[in-house]
Amino acid sequence: MDMIIPEDLIVEFGGKLIYHKKNTAIFDQGTEPLHYYQVKTGEVKMVNYSPDGQEFIQGFFQEGQSFGEPPVFASFPYPASAICCRDSSVYKLTKDHFFSLLEEHFEIHKRFNELLSRRLQYKGMILNEISSHPPEHRILTLVRFLKASFSPDEEFTVPYTRQQIADMTGLRVETVIRTVRKMEEAGELTIKDHKIVL
Repeated sequence: MDMIIPEDLIVEFGGKLIYHKKNTAIFDQGTEPLHYYQVKTGEVKMVNYSPDGQEFIQGFFQEGQSFGEPPVFASFPYPASAICCRDSSVYKLTKDHFFSLLEEHFEIHKRFNELLSRRLQYKGMILNEISSHPPEHRILTLVRFLKASFSPDEEFTVPYTRQQIADMTGLRVETVIRTVRKMEEAGELTIKDHKIVL
């Protein structure tokens, strides 16, 4: 996957590479956004927690992907926490240096506009799915969106667990397991090595 900002440019503008252990928070929901973040290695999830501790995953971010930018642009507290799914290295660039970089590199600024627009599209789709559709439709819509984003012209293997799919669609993991089994029997998707394939 292409990096939104080349690593050498992040370093040129004062960015630092920070190492995080699995399950540690890079930032917490409600805190002030002071930095731009971009994954070098590992994986980060943006997540909210219900009062009873249930996760709702807003998204996963991997090598070359950035996360948490809307609060940086609009100066509002982080609406979710960023947690490392595994040991990860993440570039961290101060907000002021990030804005200076964008001012000097308009083509990168344009890429952020496209990126944020696609994330809004995803959020709108998920909100609609959770509020008004049965489990089969929610899961298939999510899988189709992921396929279109990562592998539109080839067979696509969903890289997420049943629990992660549940956390992304607002379903219980038991419902996801049961529904995926029914969808496989109906020929709507296939299962290979315990992974969902479309």
